[in-house]
Amino acid sequence: MRAAPQDQEKLLDLQAIDTRKSQITHAKKTLPQLPILATLAATADALRRRLATEQGALEDLRAELARIESDVKVVETRMARDSQRLQTTASSKDAQGLEHELASLTRRQSDLEDMELGVMERLETQEAVMAELEAERAELTSRREALEAERDAAAAQLDAEAAELVARREALVAGLPADLVELYERQRSRYGVGAALLRRGVSGGSNVALNASDLAAVRAAAPDEVVLDPESGCILVRTAESGL
Repeated sequence: MRAAPQDQEKLLDLQAIDTRKSQITHAKKTLPQLPILATLAATADALRRRLATEQGALEDLRAELARIESDVKVVETRMARDSQRLQTTASSKDAQGLEHELASLTRRQSDLEDMELGVMERLETQEAVMAELEAERAELTSRREALEAERDAAAAQLDAEAAELVARREALVAGLPADLVELYERQRSRYGVGAALLRRGVSGGSNVALNASDLAAVRAAAPDEVVLDPESGCILVRTAESGL
């Protein structure tokens, strides 16, 4: 294949654009915020599970306290009723029975109040645990949102650069021979590099110096002949830096 030397030299600009596009794709996949966000997501999942467990424990304590408070009200109601009956009864036998029941209810009330106090203390401790976990979740959320904003800003900047590169590439390709571009694309898809500068006998595609016979073949090629690197397979672009 033959192509004007100036067109071949423009392939270096095309390769630079493609290299930068690949770098941008890699950069988007390896943004520094991504592994931190993944760690935060795992931490948040674990925290959500713990919150669910601790919330369940809190609700159980509240239900237990409500049952005890209900039992206390029942005892108080019965004590009030028995006290009123004791004041109005004329039967010594009934009075003795009511006094015995009131004594039992008093003990029961004392036991319930002790239980109530114990549950209230446990409830207070559990509420403190929940408050601490909620504060931790709020801090995680705030940190995650800040990192997501940083990630999105960095990605948007990379996307803007990529869009500019696409426009530059389209304009560059439009001014090059179609068969030269086709060869460049084919070699790039096969070997990763489509074109590279031959500088002082060293291929920019393989970073290896051409041996004597290969270098002699390049020297013998006409300026408009398209030469391929025997090592990397890319188009070797010859300029004044090639040392030929």
